[in-house]
Amino acid sequence: MTAAVDDDLWSAVGDPTRRRMLDLLLADGDGTATSLSEQLPATRQAIAKHLGVLDRVGLVHATPAGLERRYRVDEAQLARAVAQLSSVGAAWDARLRRIKRIAEAIRRRKDRRGIQQ
Repeated sequence: MTAAVDDDLWSAVGDPTRRRMLDLLLADGDGTATSLSEQLPATRQAIAKHLGVLDRVGLVHATPAGLERRYRVDEAQLARAVAQLSSVGAAWDARLRRIKRIAEAIRRRKDRRGIQQ
């Protein structure tokens, strides 16, 4: 793999609510815990905790906005996550190709033995 896998990052995006939050933030440009809680089936407090997780791994950054904080996706960190996913996907594709070659070789050997018997 070319990119090192960041387990904290993948743990953060492993949660469906956080992935939906990232989608909303990307679509809207930014958002607050209140604005996101109005669009998701979660309380403002739960959304704030999810935003804290995303902030700790660097996927979002907050700026003060009155009594709230406005969150924006860090596109560079998101691109890093996408690169990691691509790298992991490529590694699994290679593994699956090797497994397929082994399975086909086993099948060919069995077919040859069946013909010889």
